[in-house]
Amino acid sequence: MAEGNFSKAGEEKGVSRAQSDVNRKLKYISLAVLVVQNASLILSIRFVRTLPGDRFYATSAVVMAEVLKLLTCLLIILLQKRLNVKETALSLFDSIVVQYKDTLKLAVPSLIYTLQNNLQYIAISNLPAATFQVTYQLKILTTALFSVLMLRKTLSRVQWVSLLLLFAGVAIVQVQQEGKKESSVSDSSSQNYTVGLVAVVISCLSSGFAGVYFEKILKGSSASVWVRNVQLGMFGTTLGLLGMWWNDGPGIAHNGFFFGYTSMVWCVIFNQAFGGLLVAMVVKYADNILKGFATSFSIIVSTVASVYLFGFHVDLMFTAGAGMVIGAVYMYSLPKAPSMLSGVGGGASEAAGNADGGKMGLSRTGGSLTTEETEENGEMDSFLPKVGKQKGS
Repeated sequence: MAEGNFSKAGEEKGVSRAQSDVNRKLKYISLAVLVVQNASLILSIRFVRTLPGDRFYATSAVVMAEVLKLLTCLLIILLQKRLNVKETALSLFDSIVVQYKDTLKLAVPSLIYTLQNNLQYIAISNLPAATFQVTYQLKILTTALFSVLMLRKTLSRVQWVSLLLLFAGVAIVQVQQEGKKESSVSDSSSQNYTVGLVAVVISCLSSGFAGVYFEKILKGSSASVWVRNVQLGMFGTTLGLLGMWWNDGPGIAHNGFFFGYTSMVWCVIFNQAFGGLLVAMVVKYADNILKGFATSFSIIVSTVASVYLFGFHVDLMFTAGAGMVIGAVYMYSLPKAPSMLSGVGGGASEAAGNADGGKMGLSRTGGSLTTEETEENGEMDSFLPKVGKQKGS
C-alpha cells in the first residue's frame, strides 16, 4: 500500500515537472511571439508606406482588416456550435438584434478603434518606426489617467513614478527627433513630422479612452468575447467604409479598392487582423513582467531594424529617452503589492490591454484576472495547448 502511494506521488511529481518544463518553453515562445508581433507590424507598415510607386489607400486596408477579423470571429463561433449553422445564426440574432442595447454600446469604442487604426497609418507614414514605437507607449499614460478618472482606479507609487519617467523619456525623444528625417527617404515622400506626432498623440488618447470605456461598459456582460468582436466588427466595417468614402472615395472609385496592394501590403493587413488573436493565445501563458519585457524588446528591435532598413540615426539623446521609456514600461508591469491587488489597483493596465489588443479585446496587461477574463479564457481553451498553467500566468 505504501509502495503504491510512493509510486503515485512519484508519477504526479513527474507530471508536474513535465508541465513546468512545457510552461517554461511556452513562456519563452510567448515572449518571442509578442516581440515579433509588436515590432513587425510597425516596421512593415513603415516599409510599405515609404516604398516608391503606387501607394495603397490606408482606409481600404483598415476596412479589409476589419472584414478579416469579423469573418474569423464568425468562424470561431460556428466551430464552437459544432458547425451548426442554424444554432449559430439564432445565437447571433439573439446577441446582436434582440439585445440591441448591448450592441449599440459598442458603437462608441468601435468608432474610436477605427479612428485609431487610421491614425496609426498616418503616424507611421510620417514618423520613423523607432520614434513611433517609443512615442506610442504614451498609451500607458493615457490609459492610466482615464482609469483613474472614469473607473476610480488607484495606482501604486511605483506606477506613478514610472508614468513620469515614461513622459520624460518620450519628451526627450521628441526634442531629439524634431525636424529630423530618415536619410534613405527622399524629400518627395512629403512626410510631415508634425502631422505624424499629432496623429500618434491622438491615437494614444483614443487608445486609452477606448480601452477604459470598453472595460466599463462590458463589466458583468455575459456575451462571449467572440460575439463582442462580431459586434465591434460590424460597426468597425461600416464606419471604416464611411471613412474610406469620405477620405478616399473619388480615388478608390477611379482606381479600385485594391489599388496599390502588393504581397507585402497583404502581410501588413493579415498582421493587423490576426495579430491580436495570436497575441491573445500566447498571452495566456505570459505573466505581467514578461509582457513588459516584450514591449521593451520590441522597441529595441524596431530601433535596430530602423537603422538597417531606413537609415535611422541613433544618438545619445534618443538612447537616453528610449532607455527611460523601456525602464518605465518594466516598472509599470511589476507586480502590485498585496494591498493593491486586493483593492482596485491594476485596472489601468488591464484597460491598456483592452486598448492595445485592438478590436480583438484580448491582450490583457493586468496583474490579475477578472471574472470576465476568466470566462474568456475558458472559451479559448479549445483552441489552446492542453497544459498546466503556472500560478500568476
